[in-house]
Amino acid sequence: MQRRHPFLEHPGPLAFAHRGGARENRENTVAAFTRAVDLGYTYLETDVNATADGVLLAFHDQTLDRVTDGHGRIAELPYRVVRRARVGGVDEIPLLEDLLGNWPQARFNIDVKDTGAIEPLARAVRRTGAHERICLTSFSDERLARARAAVGGEVCSALGPRGVATLRAAASTSGYGRLLTRLARAGVPCAQVPIGFRGLRVVTRSLVRTAHALGMQVHVWTVNDPGTMERLLDLGVDGIMTDNITGLRQVLTSRGVWHPLPAAS
Repeated sequence: MQRRHPFLEHPGPLAFAHRGGARENRENTVAAFTRAVDLGYTYLETDVNATADGVLLAFHDQTLDRVTDGHGRIAELPYRVVRRARVGGVDEIPLLEDLLGNWPQARFNIDVKDTGAIEPLARAVRRTGAHERICLTSFSDERLARARAAVGGEVCSALGPRGVATLRAAASTSGYGRLLTRLARAGVPCAQVPIGFRGLRVVTRSLVRTAHALGMQVHVWTVNDPGTMERLLDLGVDGIMTDNITGLRQVLTSRGVWHPLPAAS
C-alpha cells in the first residue's frame, strides 16, 4: 500500500536540505536555501516561529540568542525589533512566505515550533497557494494536529511523537495490531524519525518494512556522515535530511538516484 500525496511525488530517495544545509551556510537563511536550490534540491526543510504581532519567520529557535546578534524570545517581540537581528551578524531572518514565493517549484518540510505560529502559517500557505508542496511536522502531537486543522484539506504531514513511538514499538515486538490499525486509518503518509533516541535505535529494517506496510515513507534526520547515509539507503529509507547537502548529493549521484529540482520556467 502506498499513500500518494503531491508533496511526496518525486523520484526517490528524497533529499532534504535541513535548515537549507546548515553545514555549508548559516542555517535558515536565504543564502542557505539558494545554495541548496542551486545544487538541485527539491526538498527544503525549515522551521517556523511567529513574532508577537504574528509575522511568521523561517527560524528554528524560540529565542534570537543562539544564532543571531539579537536577544529575546521571538513570541514576545514585535517584528520591527526582530527584523533588525542578523543570523551570524550577517543575514536577515527570512519570512516563510517569502521562501514559498521565491522558489515556487520547491517543496518545504515545515517544523511548527510554537502554537503562535499556527494561524500565521495557515495564512501564508493560503496566500502563496502552497498547500500541496508543504509537509507539516512537530515535536508536539497537539500542535501538529492543530496545524493540520488550521491549514486544512489533505495537507501532507508526518507522524507526531506518539505515532513514531507506536511505529517503533510495533516494529520490534508483537501486540500492537490495534494501534497500528489506528495509525493506518490516520492517513499520515510519512514518518520522519531520528536514527536513534536516548540510546535506543529507531531506524531498523523492521521499522522501514512496518512503515511501508502502512503506506508510509520513512525520512531520517539529521544525517551528515556519508557512510551512514549509505547504510540507511541500504535499509530502504525513502528520504534523508542533512546539513551536509554536498555530501548527500554525492552519495545519491554515485548510486544513480540523484533527481535534481527541475529548473524554474
